[in-house]
Amino acid sequence: MPYPLIQSAQNPKIKRLYQLHKSHARKQEGLILIEGKKEISLALQAGIQLESLFFYPRYTPESWIESLPLDKQKVRIFEVSEEAMQKIAYRPESGVVATAPPPVRRLDDLQLPSNPLLIVVEAIEKPGNLGAILRTADAASVDALIVCDPQTDLFNPNVIRSSLGCIFTVPTICAPSETVIAWLKKRGVCIYTAALNASIPYHTADFTRPSALVFGTEATGLSDTWLQAADQNIIIPMSGYIDSLNVSNACAIITFEAKRQRGFKR
Repeated sequence: MPYPLIQSAQNPKIKRLYQLHKSHARKQEGLILIEGKKEISLALQAGIQLESLFFYPRYTPESWIESLPLDKQKVRIFEVSEEAMQKIAYRPESGVVATAPPPVRRLDDLQLPSNPLLIVVEAIEKPGNLGAILRTADAASVDALIVCDPQTDLFNPNVIRSSLGCIFTVPTICAPSETVIAWLKKRGVCIYTAALNASIPYHTADFTRPSALVFGTEATGLSDTWLQAADQNIIIPMSGYIDSLNVSNACAIITFEAKRQRGFKR
């Protein structure tokens, strides 16, 4: 079916989408920006209800739009020119951008199995690192990612893009560190903190029991709040000149060791 065509990058709707790249505009509008076919497909699979969708037919054919499980009466769909797509998309070749209300997720809403494996990150600053951690969490099928005291918007378009949409496939919660620690201890989840001091090699830890793998920033590591709450500090042995890895790499290594110990069961 034909959709309304927006030619100009100065169109008010295009200007509105451009503004949604900024955190204050997303908060004011109560919307997130989702770019890319894979990312939009995963959002829809997760039950996200789109508000609007803009596509450039050279890269995103109308047939793909028609294949989406959308309520065409509720979602406003527009074809846009190349000029307009270049304004609203970080990667114009993705060919499609959508807006949606962000999902509301709370710690107490998490439904955990009897032997959960969780990833916890504290004060993560870089959207690319958070996106990479989300990809690890999805690939390892962890039960949740808990983001404590974040320094970046969880639904920053860069997080959505760098996670390839895994922000929608992994139960992801924001909460203060003290709240999360109390929640974990109440549920008997063992807290393993990645730290440089007083630590055992990560592969010697027992991750077969209910486990939370906790990571801090590269600059300062984890706060004393987490280090004092830990059941065990763990470390990845370094054989070179540096003493630590990028947080997303460290997370991947330790998470997949935990999965190995668990027989890679989902």
